[in-house]
Amino acid sequence: MTTVEIRWHGRGGQGVVTANEILAAAALSEGKYIKAFPEFGPERMGAPIRAFARISDKVINVHSQVYYPDYVVVLDNTLITNPSIKEGLKEKGKIIANFPDGKEKLKALIGNGYDVHAVNATKISTEEIGRPMANTAMVGALVRVSKLVDIKSVTSELAIKFAGKFSPAIIEKNIKSVVRAYEEVD
Repeated sequence: MTTVEIRWHGRGGQGVVTANEILAAAALSEGKYIKAFPEFGPERMGAPIRAFARISDKVINVHSQVYYPDYVVVLDNTLITNPSIKEGLKEKGKIIANFPDGKEKLKALIGNGYDVHAVNATKISTEEIGRPMANTAMVGALVRVSKLVDIKSVTSELAIKFAGKFSPAIIEKNIKSVVRAYEEVD
């Protein structure tokens, strides 16, 4: 594995940073090297934010934000038409979006030259968790498309990260959300 770079797009309060941390912890648990960090603009609920991750089987010496991602993950579908989503995406890069209308409509919005994947993470999280918190579902979708880590590593790390913060029932609901998005991503 060479270094794989991921850029997350979402809004403050949607759990972008948490999703990135869960992915990074899963990679670390599998013996991979990681760098994961957020970028905040004006720190307010609903403001666009990004988070970045690098995963590699070798030591990572790059400490800057991700300029040329292999994967772009979009948690908030109102950001899909923002040109920054496609910015720097590598030629064989993939966009994975929380989008309710399927892959073909997503492709029409983003452009036909892109490898896109859609999952209705908002619906999944609402049905599984009881609220529209799509972040954990989007980790599942990313893992399915990228194969960067094993889904079991993700669910294990999610349980560790959420322990003490949430009840076992809420943790289990989040795990179901991850697995369901993993299975349903288009």
